[in-house]
Amino acid sequence: MGLSNSPNSVLLPALFLLLLCFCLETCTCMNTITSTQFIQDPETIISTDNAFKLGFFTPFNSTKRYVGIMYNFPVTSEPQVVWVANRDKPLNDSFGMLTILEDGNLAVLDGKKELLWSSNVSSSTTNSSARLLDTGDLVLEDETSGRILWESFEHPSNSYLEKMKLSTHVNGDEKPQMTSWRSPSDPSIGSYSLGLVPLYIPQVFIWNGTRPYWRSGPWNGQIFIGIPKMNSVLLNGFSLVNDGEGRFYLSFVVATESVHIYFVLNSNGTLTEKTLVDGKQDWEVTGLAPKDDCDIYGKCGQFGSCNIEDSPICTCLKGFEPKNKEEWSRGNWTGGCVRRTKLQCDRNNTKGEEGKEDGFSKLSPVKVPDFAEWKDALQDNCGSQCLNNCSCIAYAYYQGVGCMHWSGTLVDIQKFSDSGGADLYIRVAYTELVMRKKKNDILISFADKKRNIKVVIASVIIIGSISVVVSAYFTWKWMAKITGTKRRSDLGLDINGGASTGYSDERLFGQKMPGRLQDGQEVAVKRLSRFSGQGLKEFMNEVVVISKLQHRNLVKLLGCCVQGEEKLLIYEYLPNKSLDTHLFGLHKQHLDWSTCVNIIEGIGRGLLYLHRDSRLRIIHRDLKPSNILLDEALNPKISDFGMARIFGCNEDQANTGRIAGTFGYMAPEYAMEGRFSERSDVYSFGVSLFEIVSGRKNNSFYQDEHALSLLGFAWKLWNEEKIVNLIDPTIIFDRFSQMEVLRYIQVGLLCVQDLARDRPTISTVLSMLSSEIVDLLTPKHPVLAVKETCSEIVELPQQSQQTCSIKDYSLTTVEGR
Repeated sequence: MGLSNSPNSVLLPALFLLLLCFCLETCTCMNTITSTQFIQDPETIISTDNAFKLGFFTPFNSTKRYVGIMYNFPVTSEPQVVWVANRDKPLNDSFGMLTILEDGNLAVLDGKKELLWSSNVSSSTTNSSARLLDTGDLVLEDETSGRILWESFEHPSNSYLEKMKLSTHVNGDEKPQMTSWRSPSDPSIGSYSLGLVPLYIPQVFIWNGTRPYWRSGPWNGQIFIGIPKMNSVLLNGFSLVNDGEGRFYLSFVVATESVHIYFVLNSNGTLTEKTLVDGKQDWEVTGLAPKDDCDIYGKCGQFGSCNIEDSPICTCLKGFEPKNKEEWSRGNWTGGCVRRTKLQCDRNNTKGEEGKEDGFSKLSPVKVPDFAEWKDALQDNCGSQCLNNCSCIAYAYYQGVGCMHWSGTLVDIQKFSDSGGADLYIRVAYTELVMRKKKNDILISFADKKRNIKVVIASVIIIGSISVVVSAYFTWKWMAKITGTKRRSDLGLDINGGASTGYSDERLFGQKMPGRLQDGQEVAVKRLSRFSGQGLKEFMNEVVVISKLQHRNLVKLLGCCVQGEEKLLIYEYLPNKSLDTHLFGLHKQHLDWSTCVNIIEGIGRGLLYLHRDSRLRIIHRDLKPSNILLDEALNPKISDFGMARIFGCNEDQANTGRIAGTFGYMAPEYAMEGRFSERSDVYSFGVSLFEIVSGRKNNSFYQDEHALSLLGFAWKLWNEEKIVNLIDPTIIFDRFSQMEVLRYIQVGLLCVQDLARDRPTISTVLSMLSSEIVDLLTPKHPVLAVKETCSEIVELPQQSQQTCSIKDYSLTTVEGR
């Protein structure tokens, strides 16, 4: 078969070559905009490496159109927009255009060709083009000389990308800053901004308007020492460069190409670090600032220190006291603290101890205060230089930063509970040092005879008092045996049901019985079995704990009685009984979603009071629906404090050989090792949240052949992206908000994570539930509850009556005698 000489045989190859040239030309210019090659909605241009795209988008819950740069990775979440051009002038339709104007500027035009945004560069060239680089930077350049006329990296929106330079000048005339969106649906300039401040020692700040909102602490050449996390990971190669002319640049580079990181300043002022690993389908939140209340700038005022692990979180520095004690006691710490004793430099009288030299009180590890002044001094003489300077009120030395002095005031001090931070030395009067040493039994003067006499007298008084108390106690016990146990009628109680001598509930605590006082008031009476040899310790613990607590989400104790072997607690009467009867009982109620929200958040507020806001720091240790009572309006009230533990101010966790609680609700570290903390209660809260949302009981629900607990089933549905199937179909939704329910479930998964340190505090949980914290972390795989469950008290040293095997660990159940 020979070749055809027809015209078609010549035209077809020519047409193919023409199309090929057109395609090659299109691919060459796919990341570029010129005066003749513009883009119209919904067209885009894409960077050479396909990492970023420039085009039109609509924010969540909005109808407006904007031109922006966003990541081009195939992820399942909404677009990750990192820069917006016309953020203050949106398009109202889909006829927008991004093009090069006759004067060489890059511009956004609407359908009527009216100008909405421009790069606004004064340049003599008209031969310019815009190109989207692989870094996400959009540059406007002179095509003749190649000179960059304008770039988006120097005009950031709310995002900070790899290789982007946050720059500033010591004279303050150059401040490229990130600015937040007004809201998640409105990219216009919001209230918050972020930038670099080079004053004295470089720091990063977030401002709310003109007021500081968060501060990173000083830069030491590798990290910002006010961010503990940076000690362990050095935050992906951050670098801060001084060009020698007063200009500073902050940038970062991710060492691993398969990992993508960027930072976004949210509309609520939170700086979020987002990470995407190649192969994953969604971005993860891997860092937050501020992460808690103590991260907020100046939370405790001048000369105050903030520790999120303490309750209250604010304390005055050593040698200082609240400026307004009444406001301070109410939790209003903005007034700060004032010095209790004047320094030597401030006193005219130099006689006696008041004339002795000032000293320093050490506080560590901390985020050092703001307004540090760098001093040319070695570590050995940094303190002596401060002591010899009357205006110096504190000093610190940190490797890479050097010697820092403070004068005037100390503000924004944050105490860290783990690694990170620096040692801060605060100048105090000599008498304060002596007072502190006496309190800690460090300074003892054996030469002071008068003091020795006082000690002897005090010892005699104490020993005599103890003897009187012990004698009185044994006398009381002897009299009780003689007189016998008085009848309950002496208490003025009419107990309905279970009041006869035949009552024989041999559980550690009996069920609550309805009763009535002589004045007609209805009460609930909780009675300890008189035949039980157990429980006096737990009974008295419950009395001591709950009598000191007052909160609308805690049950109210009206009184108690201990006579002989009879032990009674009198509570307020709550007609709707416990939460478990509404969730799992024979007369299960169909709750509406708003009631579920009220119950969940009410339990959280009660826990927050126990952990943070009460006079005592209390760990409940047995939080579950059967211990949540409901009043007439179905408001929740936490009850049963027999297993509660009071924490000291400086305790983060405690250990016990006697594990008390209910399996299925106990955190893994508590059930297996006896370690408990605030986050143990958070775990129990998460389990209870799942039971409310699902209407299923954690310890009795199984799924097909896998025999999963409720937590296991929830995690299985989460991985399969079928978590909606967990929601109780009987819940009544006035307006079904699937996103809100899913948010609650995700918070629940965060609460039941394996490691205690991975779980949020209850204050963070409430912020996440109320959407004060917008972006949630991705939960890690929780410990799955086993199918065989045992309830109530487990005491390791005691002899066993029944054994329950949990994986390879055996615990014993002790029945009441």
